[in-house]
Amino acid sequence: MKKKITIGILAHVDAGKTTLSEALLYVSGRIRTLGRVDHKNTYLDTNAIERERGITIFSKQARFSSEHCDFILLDTPGHVDFSAETERTLSLLDYAILVISASDGVQSHTRTLWQLLAHYGVPTFLFVNKCDLAIKTKEELEKELSSILSPLCVGFLEAEEREALEERLAYVHEDLMESVLSGEGIDNADIAELIGSRKLFPCLFGSALRMQGIDYLLDVLDEYTLPPIYDGDSFGARIYKIARIGSTRLTYMKITGGSLRARDEILYLSESGTPVREKVSQIRLYSGDKFEQTDRAEAGEICAVIGLSATYVGQGLGMEQNTQKPLLEPVLSYAIGLPEGCDARLLFPKLKELEEEEPSLHLMWNEELSQIEARLMGEVQTELIQRLIRDRFSMDCTLGAGRILYKEKVAQKTLGVGHFEPLRHYAEVQLLIEPQPKGAGLIFDTRLPENDLELNWQRLILTHLYEKDHRGILTGSLLTDTKITLVAGKAHLKHTEGGDFREATYRAVRHGLMKAGCILLEPYYKFRLELPTPCVGRAMSDLQARFAEFELEISDEERTTICGRGPVSTLFDYPKEVISYTRGAGKLFCTSDGYEPCHDQERVVEQMGYNPESDLENPPHSVFCAHGAGFTVHWSEVDNYKHLEVNIKETSAGEAIIPRPSTLTRKYKVSDEELEAIMQRLFGPIRRKQYREPRVNAATQEKPRRNAKLRPQRNMVIVDGYNLIYSDERLKETADFSLEKAREELMDLLSNYVSYTHTELVLVFDAYLVKEGEGSDFMHDGYRVVYTKENQTADAYIERMMHELGPDYSIRMVTNDRLLQFSAVHSGISRMTAKEFLEELTGIGNEISEFLRKLSESKR
Repeated sequence: MKKKITIGILAHVDAGKTTLSEALLYVSGRIRTLGRVDHKNTYLDTNAIERERGITIFSKQARFSSEHCDFILLDTPGHVDFSAETERTLSLLDYAILVISASDGVQSHTRTLWQLLAHYGVPTFLFVNKCDLAIKTKEELEKELSSILSPLCVGFLEAEEREALEERLAYVHEDLMESVLSGEGIDNADIAELIGSRKLFPCLFGSALRMQGIDYLLDVLDEYTLPPIYDGDSFGARIYKIARIGSTRLTYMKITGGSLRARDEILYLSESGTPVREKVSQIRLYSGDKFEQTDRAEAGEICAVIGLSATYVGQGLGMEQNTQKPLLEPVLSYAIGLPEGCDARLLFPKLKELEEEEPSLHLMWNEELSQIEARLMGEVQTELIQRLIRDRFSMDCTLGAGRILYKEKVAQKTLGVGHFEPLRHYAEVQLLIEPQPKGAGLIFDTRLPENDLELNWQRLILTHLYEKDHRGILTGSLLTDTKITLVAGKAHLKHTEGGDFREATYRAVRHGLMKAGCILLEPYYKFRLELPTPCVGRAMSDLQARFAEFELEISDEERTTICGRGPVSTLFDYPKEVISYTRGAGKLFCTSDGYEPCHDQERVVEQMGYNPESDLENPPHSVFCAHGAGFTVHWSEVDNYKHLEVNIKETSAGEAIIPRPSTLTRKYKVSDEELEAIMQRLFGPIRRKQYREPRVNAATQEKPRRNAKLRPQRNMVIVDGYNLIYSDERLKETADFSLEKAREELMDLLSNYVSYTHTELVLVFDAYLVKEGEGSDFMHDGYRVVYTKENQTADAYIERMMHELGPDYSIRMVTNDRLLQFSAVHSGISRMTAKEFLEELTGIGNEISEFLRKLSESKR
């Protein structure tokens, strides 16, 4: 069977990438006539915008075969503005061909592509194109590639003997030296293994336009590629593209495991997290604009699927995980101006369809300005989005001036506290917020034991951290390069709901940022400036004025190359100025190079005019409860009101030591009178038995006579078991060693009490946290013992029992819970503290001992 290989072609713009794709398709017999970019008739660049501009904008696939291989070719954009489109295909590739222009050499974008290939671990062949126009020899070009890209770049020359190639390979790899010196030679399988593990990068030379070196390139690909290994049982797929043809939605994916059949049902999550189950209605295998319909796609195949309505780019299906976000991010934001009379709110959901198909457009809704914004890489993308909107919606729009996309990171390590406690709600979250190195992004973690906060609450807090775009406090820009760790949290058994932790989590993040402050980050360009030597002085002066760092890389009497990096805000419009003062002889190539601290932070912050305390979507203040009502606490005072105390310490290496959180005593105290007033507002006035109206007989509708004989009331004691255990020093010490032993000792004490006093007694133990607990209710030595169910507290059970028992009972309720005590008072039930009941138990025990002593003496 032939090997099935997915191979991508990548290059800097104008390096001849599309021309090479045409040549490979022509030599393999896939197409009968060669297309040309300047003739606007290439096989893969079929979009009208691509043919007009002569560049590749959308990645496309083609199929061709050699003697031992079936290739799926992915042609990717070469322009820097569409780098994200190129990056999305890298996770699909088995091999890549990096095209380099012999006349231009290694460009700045070529270096970016090389770094991306290394990041995604894609084995790479290098093809040096336009050798018919180059001044340098192939040996000189090979040496240049070895010095700039990797010393593992080795020239595979078409006309040379096998021995010459083996000598160069042995020079690069010592493992191959023994085979060459022994005269055994190097096996092709060993070469293929080195290429597949990125320990060797073959360099081939030719001219795609003149069809030079194409046959040899195809032979090398056929001989030195290894078939990938897939899981043949479990289904998996990676989605890399969404497209629409009329009303038909196509989901492009690579099958990475098992197989996919037409009419198969797929269960997956939409981008919002909603489970979706849909049936595949059709599978298409595309090559250019043409396709073949198939009933089955095996592992390694790239296909377009019809029938999936909620998939998105970067999604993993089956056993596959979602792919990571692209490393290359947009650096400019443009406001989209719509025609008069067009409602931006109504149009925005429709425009999101364009982002679904082309995620690099990054369409956003600005609520403050009520306008649609597009986050783009550069000016070429502005023309694309205008054209797409005109073609799809028959509407002409304008784009405003580009605005720099700033970011922020926390300035120093801090602890953020978020508390949300309006009446009958409760949640507290404490987060350790730490700055991270450049490019780390946002990292979320938890270092809180499950015993301190249930795992489901911890997961909910992490979900809320992941779901929100957190913003800084200087300009309201997105937060990055920050680690947020959950170190403390508290929930209420009755009053906590999921939304409470959402509010507490968001407020904890903002509180920490307000305490520690933020650093404003701005995007940087990595640039390469080629210009006539007489213009170098002007260029160096300009670059210094634009806060750029640079150095002279190549210089001679005629041409000079300057390489460096600088802020996007100062270099964004510089290419036009270079063309002007060099009279078209200079070129400036820029690629995104991450974010650095802003060179003029104070000016930018003042210009943006952002007030973090006025941002209603991101409040830093917390809500506490007192006197039966919630009140807002300013962020600067939250630490004085928090309910948990966490003391963060550091090791000598700077790592945080996080002890278990301890409960703080509230800074305010509620008196008995205030608590009773709250209870009266909630449950009504206190009902006393001696003042209660006589009950009406339901059958006769008559009240009992005043001299009627009343039945005697039965005495009952309801005991909160764990409350009583932890109120007695001896039982508490036993519970620290064995809670079961403490329960047995308490039950023995109550057995003596019930036998001696002939009192009905109910002992209630709280099993609220017992997983899947069904509860139990049984008799023990003449009294009831109750274990509550999962998610049912002893307080709730006792309160319900007090209300269910009728007037035939004279009830005493034993607990230290003040809220439960007041509830008992309002129900007309006697209350007793644990201390008072323990004293009664001690007195009963003494009476029993005295009775037994006297009984023993009388028998003598």
